[in-house]
Amino acid sequence: MLDIILEDLEFISESIDIIEERFVKINIPHDFVLNPDGVTLLDSIIMRLQSIGEAVKNINKRDPELLKKYQEVNWTDVIRFRDFVSHNYDEIDHVIVYNLCKEKLHSFKTTIEKIQRENFN
Repeated sequence: MLDIILEDLEFISESIDIIEERFVKINIPHDFVLNPDGVTLLDSIIMRLQSIGEAVKNINKRDPELLKKYQEVNWTDVIRFRDFVSHNYDEIDHVIVYNLCKEKLHSFKTTIEKIQRENFN
């Protein structure tokens, strides 16, 4: 069970790295929608965010107490975002995705690294 959770955490960490690498090309929210390359970046980032949410959902199912120890992240919101993307993809607001990447992603990554360090070393 712990091996599977560790794999999910590693996947989340790798996905965040990929998002950060892609997000470097985005300076303002509208960069996502002004040209085909921006739309491609938006789509790829959204899919990574959705996959992160799925991994968080799986971790929470396997060990609900683990994530409760790290209240600096609203895990329910991460899962809800995944659910929203899965069921309402056409309604996703590029400004929200921009703000998530700009304002939340770094601290989320820090928390994932903390979980890995404190529980799997």
